[in-house]
Amino acid sequence: MVNEISNPASVVDEATFSVRRTIRIAASIDKVWRAVAEPEHVSRWFGHVSLDGSGAGATGTMTFPDYGAIPLRVEAFDEPNLIAYRWGNDDAQEERPDVLDPETSTVFTFTLEPVDGGTQLTVVESGFERTSAPLENLESHRTGWNEELDKLVALVEGEA
Repeated sequence: MVNEISNPASVVDEATFSVRRTIRIAASIDKVWRAVAEPEHVSRWFGHVSLDGSGAGATGTMTFPDYGAIPLRVEAFDEPNLIAYRWGNDDAQEERPDVLDPETSTVFTFTLEPVDGGTQLTVVESGFERTSAPLENLESHRTGWNEELDKLVALVEGEA
């Protein structure tokens, strides 16, 4: 069984203003897909997701306790291989925006691949050059992806 301890940490690429993390999860691609694409499952390990539909173009929010609601939109949807979300999560700002602004938001993309013994999941978040404090936000989201994806692994593998 794979666990979060054996998975490498997120890395920042300052040249492309992106954060990347690739992990292995001892679960089927279908199970991991549900965990990253279905709001009721995403809400169990990440922020509480509420969407007005499904698939590309669905909009809504992701809400975190003591942080607030972040506007969210599904940018791409290719079940069970890829889902991308755009969100207005600029940690350097004191307040969260009420609406999603493509000029200042980032996109995080989950790519899933079946591998021996489970699923390889890669998340790449890009667009930090458009945020209020690119380097500060890169570091904040790097540590955030470590914490959040470790929770995802524990949840999904715990249900295996």
